[in-house]
Amino acid sequence: MDSKKTPPTPLHAQEICFGLNRATDERSLAAFLQRFAEPAFLQTLIPRLKEEEITSLLDFLSSLMHKHCSEKEYHRLFLKD
Repeated sequence: MDSKKTPPTPLHAQEICFGLNRATDERSLAAFLQRFAEPAFLQTLIPRLKEEEITSLLDFLSSLMHKHCSEKEYHRLFLKD
């Protein structure tokens, strides 16, 4: 997603779907990740993860950030420097 675009209206859970078109996939992924990152969900999920699942998830997400974000974007958008 281009950070200069106006953010789309958030999707309700029943509106999340993938495979229709790129715009819907992007909106659905954003809604999915927002729900995934909800504190109550994370408090339930994280203690149940195995060490290798934590490592794999961290490696995957770090790899995506490294591949698709400049160092400046990483600091500004993710670290909020």
